[in-house]
Amino acid sequence: MKIAVVGATGLVGGEILKVLEERNFPVTELIPVASERSVGKQVEFKGKQYTVVSFEDAIAAKPAVAIFSAGGGTSLALAPKFAEAGITVVDNSSAWRMDPTKKLVVPEINANTLTPDDKIIANPNCSTIQMVVALKPLHDRYKVKRVVVSTYQSVTGTGKAAVDQLFAERNGDESVSKVYPHPIDLNVLPHIDVFLDNGYTKEEMKMVNETKKIMGDDSIQVTATTVRIPTIGGHSEAVNVEFENDFELAEVVSLLASAEGIIVQDDPQNKVYPMPLTAHGKDEVFVGRIRRDESQPNTLNMWIVADNLRKGAATNAVQIAEYLLKHNLVEAGEVVA
Repeated sequence: MKIAVVGATGLVGGEILKVLEERNFPVTELIPVASERSVGKQVEFKGKQYTVVSFEDAIAAKPAVAIFSAGGGTSLALAPKFAEAGITVVDNSSAWRMDPTKKLVVPEINANTLTPDDKIIANPNCSTIQMVVALKPLHDRYKVKRVVVSTYQSVTGTGKAAVDQLFAERNGDESVSKVYPHPIDLNVLPHIDVFLDNGYTKEEMKMVNETKKIMGDDSIQVTATTVRIPTIGGHSEAVNVEFENDFELAEVVSLLASAEGIIVQDDPQNKVYPMPLTAHGKDEVFVGRIRRDESQPNTLNMWIVADNLRKGAATNAVQIAEYLLKHNLVEAGEVVA
């Protein structure tokens, strides 16, 4: 498959290249794409150097799929142009997620809704992806009624500048520009994205709205508090789930352990539970601290961790491309008529 990576020089773009290589995606021609200031730079893929090209040159090259990770403004402006040229876009930004005409896809949950006519496919928010992967097998069995989630999110979710700020603060370097309104090292910021009129942040409302869309069930109630912490390995979430129907813990663990893309790490007596440090660089969603909420019926607590640059972004996008190829929704270099 001829494939373009738009935003190839960024943090997520680099991770997409790494995931394509690790998963042996059948790339027949790689087209790295970035803004004008990065055109002509080199990126490495499978031991070879590739020259970054412009958006116009990428469209002219007619890749089968273009994976976008270049920000919402770029996606809004350019994804339709790629789509008009017959190129299927998998977009990592928030630009198209809540557009009712676009699919919001986590392959383990709803890739089967995709058709050759879906030219712009939205990749969900990183914190939403890992939560719904764990919720789906339980929803199918017990029906999720309400979710209360608190997140502990890595600075990598903000980008390279945030990682630079964290380590600059740790080293006492005042010269690095700040991307957060307060110090992040030795601190916790209950503030991800902008605050909205309802007092929630945009990140929190993404989790509310995207969960309903991905799960295909508007009756699921979600409330979220999203928090930035000084880690780089991945995002963690404390998730409290109320079901319509009661459950047995042993069955919950079995359902999660047998679900695609989940690894259960739930042996607290031996101090085994998911952590960003051990999830870093992995594609799976890790679930542990699985226990009944003893304060009300039919309610479960879980601790969910995943590498936000992998399953939360790059891996999910590549898995969508894999599904498109496997199910003949695109062909190498051209879309199926």
